[in-house]
Amino acid sequence: MLLSQEKTEKILKKYSFNIPKQFIVKDKISTCRLKFPVALKIDSKDIIHKTDIGLVFIGLNSIKEVNEKIIESKKILKKKNVLEYNFLLQEMIKGTEIIMGMKRDETFGPVIIFGLGGVMVEIIKDISMRIAPLNKSDCLEMIDELKGKKLIEGYRSYPKLDKNKISQALINLSKLSLNEKNIIEIDFNPVIADEKRCCVVDARIIREEKKC
Repeated sequence: MLLSQEKTEKILKKYSFNIPKQFIVKDKISTCRLKFPVALKIDSKDIIHKTDIGLVFIGLNSIKEVNEKIIESKKILKKKNVLEYNFLLQEMIKGTEIIMGMKRDETFGPVIIFGLGGVMVEIIKDISMRIAPLNKSDCLEMIDELKGKKLIEGYRSYPKLDKNKISQALINLSKLSLNEKNIIEIDFNPVIADEKRCCVVDARIIREEKKC
C-alpha cells in the first residue's frame, strides 16, 4: 500500500531527513505561504508514478498558475476515475539530482540503492547497492562506485556535493529500513543535493498489505 503524503512526511521527519517547505491543499488556493516559484504534485494512494501521467508541475510563478494546474490535474484524475486525492505545494530546490531507495529482499533483508538522478539513472543505470545496516564507510564506497561520481565531486557547472550529508541520509534510510519492517519499498526520487544539504524532494513509501 502506498503511504499518503502526510504519513510519508511523518516517517521522513522521524528519521531526520531534510525535506522542502511544503503544505497540502484540497483545491484551488487564494494565498500561498511559500515563495514563488513552487512545484505542484498530486497526493493519492491510487497514483504511484505521478510524473508518468503529467501530475507534477514545476516552476509555477503565481497563484493563477497554481490554480490552472490544479484544474488541469482534476481533469486528468477524473478521466482516470481517481476520486481520493490532495495536492502538495512545495518549494523549489536547486542542486544536483540523486536517488536513494530500498527494496526488501526475502533472503538478504533491506537492500539500499543509491545513484545519480535524472538521465544518468534512466539511461545508464548508474547505481550502487548495499545490504543494510550501513555505516559511513559503506556510504562513501557507494558514492565512489558511481560512474558519474565526478558530478558529485564537482564538475563544470555541477557544484561539489556534501558527501557527509549524502552519507547521513543513506544511514538514515538504512535505519528506517531496519526499524520499519512492514515497509517493503522506498523510492526517494529526486533527492536534491548541493554544497550544504541533501533534501528529499519526492518520496514514495510502500507498506506491506495487512493479511487477513
